[in-house]
Amino acid sequence: MKGREAMSFRRGGGGGSGGGELSARGSVSKKWTLLLCLGSFCAGLLFFTNSWTMPEAKDIIKTTGTGDNKMNLVANDCNLRTNNEKQEPKDILNRISSAQQAIQTLDKTISNLELELAAARAAQESILNGAPLAETLKATETTAPRKYLMVIGINTAFSSRRRRDSVRATWMPQGEKRKKLEEEKGIIIRFVIGHSATSGGILDKAIEAEHRKHGDFMRLDHVEGYLELSAKTKVYFATAVSMWDADFYIKVDDDVHVNIATLGATLAKHRSKPRVYVGCMKSGPVLAQKGVRYHEPEYWKFGEEGNKYFRHATGQLYAISKDLATYISTNQPLMEPAILVTSGMSFTSTQTRMSRWDHGLSD
Repeated sequence: MKGREAMSFRRGGGGGSGGGELSARGSVSKKWTLLLCLGSFCAGLLFFTNSWTMPEAKDIIKTTGTGDNKMNLVANDCNLRTNNEKQEPKDILNRISSAQQAIQTLDKTISNLELELAAARAAQESILNGAPLAETLKATETTAPRKYLMVIGINTAFSSRRRRDSVRATWMPQGEKRKKLEEEKGIIIRFVIGHSATSGGILDKAIEAEHRKHGDFMRLDHVEGYLELSAKTKVYFATAVSMWDADFYIKVDDDVHVNIATLGATLAKHRSKPRVYVGCMKSGPVLAQKGVRYHEPEYWKFGEEGNKYFRHATGQLYAISKDLATYISTNQPLMEPAILVTSGMSFTSTQTRMSRWDHGLSD
């Protein structure tokens, strides 16, 4: 028993000394851990304070100042935009007006160049034909001594003697009164007619005798015919613009009576405008019945029976400005009167065929 107790005592004592050593080591390790933590914390504070520096007050003021400048720039830009938006309509109107003036000046220049070109061609043709240039210039000076307001061409035929007499008795002055109208008012009035298929025949001689009596005819290099009225009108404008320098050239039928004073006052309002067409527009029914006047053989092109023509210029009375008449004179060979511009169809009816290039010029 004593031996067992001794053994147990020794073990216990040995165990007690070992536990003391372990407790001493644990206390030492805790101290070092605390010291290491404190050292790490202090080192971290030192590193953090050195790397993170607070901005100075001057820098803050500078940044806010730049922000204010930016805001001011944005505000000024908005004000500029509003001012520009207010000024844009005026600028656009000014640009449009200046562009229109430039176009008018260019149109006048082109018209003058076309007239000079036409005169040069006429002089060249006279030289080639053997006529002396001086005589041609004298003839031009005698036919166009001044600037006229309008030239009225009355479209007539060989069989329309009664209509011509009616015009002479009503609104067309005769003799000295007509000359006075030309000199004081600048208004030329002539009956417009070509020649018959047999040039120099009875019909032509009758017109020559009538012209010797009244002196109010304008003869064209054109063969008369009902289906050639559009071509006759082209020749009339080309001939009239080469004979007289006028602001307007008028085509009127011999069964229309004209108030010259009202016509002159109307045209005077449009004297400064370029490319002027003054006339009436109409849209009559397509006549499919055979035997009636203005019968349309190709009425089926307009759809069902009873339809109307496309709106087109009437041919009884209209006026065009000088630049348009010059355009016709220059481009006469290229203009096809039998085709309606707006539809591209060919019509045999004079009612629509005569307004083919009236439409083109008015556009």
